[in-house]
Amino acid sequence: MKKNILITGGAGFIGNHVVRLFVNKYPDYHIINLDKLTYAGNLANLTDVENMPNYTFVKADICDFEKIISIFDEYNITDVIHLAAESHVDRSIKDPFTFAQTNVMGTLSLLQAAKEKWKDNYAAHRFYHVSTDEVYGALEFDDTLFTETTSYDPHSPYSASKAASDHFVRAFHDTYGMNIIISNCSNNYGPYQFPEKLIPLFINNIRHRKPLPVYGKGENVRDWLYVIDHARAIDIIFHEGKDGDTYNIGGFNEWKNIDLIKVMIKTVDKLLGNPEGHSLELITYVTDRAGHDLRYAIDSRKLKNELGWEPSLQFEEGIEKTVRWYLENQDWLDNVTSGEYEKYYEKMYNA
Repeated sequence: MKKNILITGGAGFIGNHVVRLFVNKYPDYHIINLDKLTYAGNLANLTDVENMPNYTFVKADICDFEKIISIFDEYNITDVIHLAAESHVDRSIKDPFTFAQTNVMGTLSLLQAAKEKWKDNYAAHRFYHVSTDEVYGALEFDDTLFTETTSYDPHSPYSASKAASDHFVRAFHDTYGMNIIISNCSNNYGPYQFPEKLIPLFINNIRHRKPLPVYGKGENVRDWLYVIDHARAIDIIFHEGKDGDTYNIGGFNEWKNIDLIKVMIKTVDKLLGNPEGHSLELITYVTDRAGHDLRYAIDSRKLKNELGWEPSLQFEEGIEKTVRWYLENQDWLDNVTSGEYEKYYEKMYNA
């Protein structure tokens, strides 16, 4: 079946990998990449596919319902993979209104458009909502894991906004019969991540001999997943997942923040030709984040058992590939940290 898939947030970190995978793997699909091009969206992430015949970029805000309706009409949208979101916890603490607007009302805008346009045959269309493990709250330092049936317990404005959007997606399935699917994923890392996030931030700071700010004592634990493995999981879930179901995506790869940081320092120093331990002195402990969850850990056995997915890389291998990418793409990193790309897009689209 010919598909016209709307991928929202496709110029962002996870989104660009999903767009690239679908454009290259499915030449019979038309991939429409919708992105508002906020600070975290960068079309330089997609230069390798921008001229592909089955790819179209549309600059739009998911909260603009009339625009979303017009995009559904113009491109005869058959399916949605929804990744567009505000996602940085520190920003959500400072500005919760923006997170509620984009993550909740933006998702509702897409759902309502899909409901109106697909109402004659919901089964033929799929609305795939990409969420986060942070909706589940926090775990103790034990052997428990988040499963698909773990109760929601969000602790930050970001996770609360994602939890609310998850509930709206499920409500449209239960109320209207829409064919929906949700996945909740652990922390991602890899190429093209905006350098406010821990791994690219620290790689860049080590390059420039800047402090490496560590919250509290660095004892918070996260499960880490290579972003290309996440894109592979989204592909499988989109095509083979059960209508109305939820799938957790994790790396079975838990690290204390301070241990992860020391692995990064060792890797960056090695690749830069620095003596071992050269950048350890850059570690700077700072006041802990408000509402900082102790531990996240995903149980993705359902995804493995039902759909056959599992991560392809362990962290040490993935982090070396990631560090190499940022060091080999310093022009991209410098352009993003300078903010020059934002000025270019503002001029290009507002001329």
